Amino acid sequence: MNNIKYLFFTFLILTMINCDKKNDALQVEVYETSEAGNSLTKVTEFAKSDSLITINLNSDEKFQTITGFGGSFTESSAYLLNRLSKENRKKVLDAYFSEEGANYSLTRTHIASCDFSLSNYTYAKVENDMTLENFTIEDDKDDLIPMILDAKAISKDGFKIISSPWSCPPWMKDNKNFVGGKLLPEYNDVFALYFSKYLTAYKKEGIDIWGVTVINEPHGNGNNWESTHFSPKEMTDFVQNHLGPKLEKDGWGKTKILGYDQNRAGIKEWADEMYRDEKSSKYFAGMAIHWYESTYEVFPEDLQYAHNKAPNKYLIETEGCIDSEIPHWQDDAWYWKKEATDWGWDWASEKDKYLHPKYAPVNRYANDIIGCLNNHVDGWIDWNMVLDRQGGPNWFKNWCVAPVIVDPEKDEVYFTPLYYTMAHFSKFMRPGAVKIGCVIDSKDVVSTAVKNPNGSIAVAIFNPTDTNYSIELNLKNKKTTITIPAKALQTVLIKG
Repeated sequence: MNNIKYLFFTFLILTMINCDKKNDALQVEVYETSEAGNSLTKVTEFAKSDSLITINLNSDEKFQTITGFGGSFTESSAYLLNRLSKENRKKVLDAYFSEEGANYSLTRTHIASCDFSLSNYTYAKVENDMTLENFTIEDDKDDLIPMILDAKAISKDGFKIISSPWSCPPWMKDNKNFVGGKLLPEYNDVFALYFSKYLTAYKKEGIDIWGVTVINEPHGNGNNWESTHFSPKEMTDFVQNHLGPKLEKDGWGKTKILGYDQNRAGIKEWADEMYRDEKSSKYFAGMAIHWYESTYEVFPEDLQYAHNKAPNKYLIETEGCIDSEIPHWQDDAWYWKKEATDWGWDWASEKDKYLHPKYAPVNRYANDIIGCLNNHVDGWIDWNMVLDRQGGPNWFKNWCVAPVIVDPEKDEVYFTPLYYTMAHFSKFMRPGAVKIGCVIDSKDVVSTAVKNPNGSIAVAIFNPTDTNYSIELNLKNKKTTITIPAKALQTVLIKG
């Protein structure tokens, strides 16, 4: 009898020890995209590595609330989708907006034409129509609006849309042209009405617009395609005295107005002007930014400056892409290649060349999104969702790369590694998530983490090196060890 009791208590103690070990282990799911060929693949087996990196998570340390991740509805993308078979058109939209796909939650579109339109057009075609009686969005009804409506029908949780004009109607400008020039002061109120008319027209089509930017790239784009120039003071005065009051008066007061909408290196002067006092900042919900100033630099000091200037305002990346490049077709390796591309290297001045080293497209996306999240950015929007093998259509022939490339003549679709890179964030980091403390003891491998509304924690880890690493994840006295291979992006889900 004593031997039986001894064996029973021994079994009980061993069981308790094993339970404690299980309780000390983080339960995780790991999804990976890699140069070796994984594409948002669930990974369950991990090879050992002698190189160890530690990531310490602190869910009690809280930063910005996540607005979302996604891409942009452009006329070019919508036009291409309409040239595909119904099956492939649906395949692409499902990939972007379904729960099984990337589940995009934050998007952008253009107000009237942009470079990724088939031609120049405005919604106010009649000159000096000061009441905009002839306002029309007919140009959007063949391609752009159907794409947005079909995406809405697929998306279970819905998504926010930010709309941006590239140019005000040319007749309102000092040069009477789509490209360049400034809004004449006598048309301030008419341009504000233009926004209100747009919001009303899209609402009638069944599309709610969450936010607007005042103008895309107020510094201009070298006078190449649609643009309207604003200084920080001109834009702030326009929002304070015209756009903000007009939208409020017309019942659009909840529509978010985002200022700036250009490269991060110019943030400080815009933040100083937009948020100079209560009156100037009243109608600004936040600031929109782009990434084109550099191919690697996140500009953390500038992002932190904007956040500290207005901690309760949005800070959203509204555009980024691999630009001035013809996409590589069915060539995953190119998107991981270190010196695949750079839009500025050939033309940048000697003093600015250091900002434009050649880079791997996947690296640029992954590093930038993680860097933004680690510096108070709450939303990140890619540019075109779909382009053709030329990198268009684009009336200016300003070719770019998109995460999904299509050949409408052959009815073929190519999901590039950039699609899966975006999905690592949009799929697993949901609106309302909170950025939490995440410290990694590595300079080469980068990471960030959020706690989702459902209680799960999503950790993004990017390893651009040629070394495989073991990763020890620590959270509140629990830990687990996984492995990330060379040139790989992982999202680790810790269940709530």
